[in-house]
Amino acid sequence: MIAASGWLAIVILAAIAIFLFFNATRSFEEVGLWKMVSGEFWYPTSDPAQYGFLPSEAGSLWVTIVGLVVCVPLGVMSAIYISEFASRRFKDIAKSLIEFMAAIPSVVFGLIGLALLVPWTQKLFNLDTGLTAFSAGVMIGILTLPTIVSIAEDAMHAVPQDLRMGSLALGNTRWQTAYKVIVPAASSGIFAAVMLGLGRAIGETMVVLMLAGNSGLIPSQPFVSARTLPGTIAGELGEVIQGGQHYSVLFAMGLVLFVVTFLVNLAADSVLERQRRRWRR
Repeated sequence: MIAASGWLAIVILAAIAIFLFFNATRSFEEVGLWKMVSGEFWYPTSDPAQYGFLPSEAGSLWVTIVGLVVCVPLGVMSAIYISEFASRRFKDIAKSLIEFMAAIPSVVFGLIGLALLVPWTQKLFNLDTGLTAFSAGVMIGILTLPTIVSIAEDAMHAVPQDLRMGSLALGNTRWQTAYKVIVPAASSGIFAAVMLGLGRAIGETMVVLMLAGNSGLIPSQPFVSARTLPGTIAGELGEVIQGGQHYSVLFAMGLVLFVVTFLVNLAADSVLERQRRRWRR
């Protein structure tokens, strides 16, 4: 049963890829994959229609970068504090709150962003609108924090207590023990937490629909309105003719997103395996 479950997960993943490819076939034939991936304009209702993914690709990139800048340092430092310096009572309360944050629907984060973050961004940076890739990225970074903190803290907690005692016995302080011993020993788990956070940031839909501004132009910086790949798919799929060219193009966009996340996770897995081999030595 365990082996069957493992193979079933692989079969489901392959079935998703085949399903996306099958529905995107028409767009490959009529538009062309490279023309879509490298196209600069998204005008699906013009004559002829233009289906360029570059605005959505650039928007996804900016939102993800801002999100990672927010969540990675804050998440890793929070995990270090909770694991190595916090009292038992504070650790229990913090872990409960973090798990509660992970259960909050993303639309709630979007509402908080609209009410607080968007006006603050517009006023602070003197912008025409606060609906920008920066606003969406900051909120996605906050949304991703529970994933990174929880997994990174578990990785540090799993480091054998003997390493801590040995470091302290050699004269290191608790802080020196944390960054010289614990963090390197838990680096593979911390890296896995960051990669899971990256996957969450790339695929997030509702927050970017509400906060990014949904502009069809290629953003050159994060302080302008943008759209993302998941946001474009979610915003337009319900309004197109099933089986039509536009419908097929959106499935091609979904396939591109699937391949990107798959390659990111594959690269992360290879890095983790290399680190495991290094630590075995």
